[in-house]
Amino acid sequence: MELRTLRYFVAAADAGSVNAAAPLVHVTQPAISRQLAQLQAELGVALFDTRGARSTLTAAGRQFLPIARDLLVRADKAREAAASFAAGALQTVAISAPATTLSDVVAPFLATWGPDDPIPTVVEPATSDASSALLAGADLAIVTEEPGTGEVWIAIAELPIWVYVRADHPWAERRSVRVQDLVDVDVIAMTPQFKPRKILDGALAEAGLSIPHLMESADAQVAQALAAAGRGVAIVSDDPRFGLVPLHLEDDRGPVRIQLFAAWDRGHHAHETLAEVADRLRIFCQQRYAPDLS
Repeated sequence: MELRTLRYFVAAADAGSVNAAAPLVHVTQPAISRQLAQLQAELGVALFDTRGARSTLTAAGRQFLPIARDLLVRADKAREAAASFAAGALQTVAISAPATTLSDVVAPFLATWGPDDPIPTVVEPATSDASSALLAGADLAIVTEEPGTGEVWIAIAELPIWVYVRADHPWAERRSVRVQDLVDVDVIAMTPQFKPRKILDGALAEAGLSIPHLMESADAQVAQALAAAGRGVAIVSDDPRFGLVPLHLEDDRGPVRIQLFAAWDRGHHAHETLAEVADRLRIFCQQRYAPDLS
């Protein structure tokens, strides 16, 4: 069944006869008649009653007409989408990012999008590896590990690692906390698979220190909730909650930070559009977090 033949059928049904439809589709009457005869033979049912002057639809023809219209509409949309893909456009974009990055970075960024932007979907990756996220179907992967050579990527942000304390904590008036200070307090940190914890462990190892009073949490908001409940100071990278006071974590080199990268497949049909989205995200992060980094 060819789309061209379906167009002839719809034209003949709308025009009321094959003769009237011929000039509308720029084909001779005998050619349309042959195509419609083949269509009816293929379907095994008569679509037109040709006993009168006009070609009226049979009951089967009347039921088949909306199906044919729907197929033609879908085909037109498919052509439009293919043309859009060929031009490097994105109708939808799947963005992969860790949970904290999704809530504190990607979601606020998407809130700035307009009607001309692609429709976004977001997914939380199983790993922090950009290649795995892209292979799993993401168009754009936001990761905390520098991507490899197989992807195109840019650095989009350096975000603080925060030490969150209650407003009545002795540190609340301070601007920053050194890694060495953590040895003397109860600390609530993420579990070892999370990037902020890996960065904390690296800073401690470099200073030759360990934290004797450490409580672990697999959720950054829960870590802050425990700090708000007075169980210790929370060390996470997400935005403040529960009225906690954020303090910079510092080592001997200065503020301890977490890096974010945006990566995409160099062979993606919308390579240039993804590069533009990644750069917009970079600028957004600069504007949103620059005061925290000074």
